[in-house]
Amino acid sequence: SSSSTAMASELGLAPPAKRPLAAAPTTITGIGDDLLRGIFLLLPSLPSLVRAALACRTFLGAVRSSPAFRGRFLALHPPQLLGFFICPSRIASHPFVPSRGRSDPDLAAAVRGADFFLTRLPEDGGSSRGWHFETCYGGYAVLLNQTTDQVAAYNPLTQALHLFPQPAADKILFRGLPEYYFFSEEDQGVLRMVCVQHRNTSWQVPARIAVYSPATSSEWQILPWVETPPPLQPEEDGQKVITFYPGTQVKGFVYWKHTSQAYVLILNTATLQFSRVDLPPFFEEIETVQFMLGQTKDGELCMVGADDNDGKTGMLVVCVWRADEHGVEKWMLEHTFALSIFIDATEDDSTVQVDAIIDGYVYLSTKYSGQAESLLSFCLETAKLTKLFDGTYTSPSHPYIMAWPSSLVDNKASPCSKIPVYRRMVKAKSSGRGGGDPEFSYQEFRTHKAARASSTGGLLSITEEDVSEDEQNELTDIERQ
Repeated sequence: SSSSTAMASELGLAPPAKRPLAAAPTTITGIGDDLLRGIFLLLPSLPSLVRAALACRTFLGAVRSSPAFRGRFLALHPPQLLGFFICPSRIASHPFVPSRGRSDPDLAAAVRGADFFLTRLPEDGGSSRGWHFETCYGGYAVLLNQTTDQVAAYNPLTQALHLFPQPAADKILFRGLPEYYFFSEEDQGVLRMVCVQHRNTSWQVPARIAVYSPATSSEWQILPWVETPPPLQPEEDGQKVITFYPGTQVKGFVYWKHTSQAYVLILNTATLQFSRVDLPPFFEEIETVQFMLGQTKDGELCMVGADDNDGKTGMLVVCVWRADEHGVEKWMLEHTFALSIFIDATEDDSTVQVDAIIDGYVYLSTKYSGQAESLLSFCLETAKLTKLFDGTYTSPSHPYIMAWPSSLVDNKASPCSKIPVYRRMVKAKSSGRGGGDPEFSYQEFRTHKAARASSTGGLLSITEEDVSEDEQNELTDIERQ
């Protein structure tokens, strides 16, 4: 007060200090995007990030506005494994074994809310042939139905279903079934189904590619047969038929291991060009089924294999395809690990099998005396070993990895305009040209009703009290993608 100040002046004392003003309360909008993203990096899983980002517009904007955040988050977290599809068999006897992330309620909610029973696949009239599982990549399961001549790409999390006709048999098939690979860049509106078939001939490796891209065409674009790079060594007598194991899809490439020769055939799906990579010396000496192809966290092509399935004596070898000091690309030895670190060495008849390599993580199955298996994940960067399934895993199988949701990507469009697109192939009426096979047409459905029907069943929720009803409805539309 003024009297206190005057009295202090008369006594020769310093005036009393002024009381500081009360600090303004911190609100959500007052937290900077950089700090928010730093907090989000500490979340335990991708489902937890999705739940947090959709809590309010500020959180969602912080995630969407930084393209680099996606890479940082994925670098700090292992691939989000939600479970695995056991193969091979029909869907009727094709169970999905879910991940039991009890310590992470958001992960558990993601598993509960997803349609891993694949109930949205159209029924085939009770035929015993039905839908067969082909592959799983980028959040989509690819399935083939020989009864209805359809190929399906289905995302169990978003319940987005894309149905395609199979290419005409007289144009693509040649004594065998082709392989199908689905490439999805939904944040950019790019969807493609690629069909590849290798012809079994002596001394040569011809292949044919067909591409179905709904954005550019309503039918398959079938390319002519082409000669792919042949092996360096001719086949021995009695092994003159060129054969490959089923392909491995890694980003925009497909890799096929030769069944008897030391090389890998590569398809670049952007250029539709084939190339060949010879195996490093170590992998030339082991059986082809004992190694797998994948990629590191940095996106480099890598190869991981065991020289001996025996867990007590074998070694796990990791090679990476990169340029040496002279700029020449080649296979380079990266790591070696004793298989004994993955199993209990005191058990009899222990084996270790490499099942998959995904973003720098190797998935290994272990078995004792031919009994129940366990699934392990092994980080190539940190050598951290994690047991994912104990006694419930069955190989071979297809691990299901949760893809980065398109709702967390800034596509420069208004959030309200991001309505899910559901596509399906439907049989059209006969064209009247002699009563031939029914034609197919591509149909798209862009309705809010379809969006609401695709609810993930509790994976996400909007709980912030300060979110208006309009904002909540807007975010709910995004959530259901």
